[in-house]
Amino acid sequence: MLQHDGRWSHEGQPIQNRKLREHFDRSVQYLPDEGKFVVTLRHFRGEISLEEAGFFVLAVDLERAQVALSDRTEDRLELASLRASPLDGALLCTVKRDLCPDGLVARFTHAAHAELMNAVEERAGTYGVRLAGSWTELPPIG
Repeated sequence: MLQHDGRWSHEGQPIQNRKLREHFDRSVQYLPDEGKFVVTLRHFRGEISLEEAGFFVLAVDLERAQVALSDRTEDRLELASLRASPLDGALLCTVKRDLCPDGLVARFTHAAHAELMNAVEERAGTYGVRLAGSWTELPPIG
């Protein structure tokens, strides 16, 4: 299971091996035809359950309007999809609409969250960021 905070467990026990956890982070895939998430390890493919998100935002590139994800891909940053996690208030967004019309949930790491929040500016009582060269208002998050 992939926990909401990025920890991995198997049959209720935490996966301690750092290299295995990192491999799992990189190998998460969503299979749209099957509607499930899997990880691969050599020739083994296993279905995983998620507590909240299958992907994690590792970095934000506001100039390109992109996010770097835990599976080593990049995707478009959709500011309108930003929302707070009902579990603990962490920042979530929608990614990978090419795999699923409604998109998939990605959770911001602390570093990516801080990176985005450091770019927030206030203008006439609204908050936003410069995204791909244009001022873009942030949605209400809360």
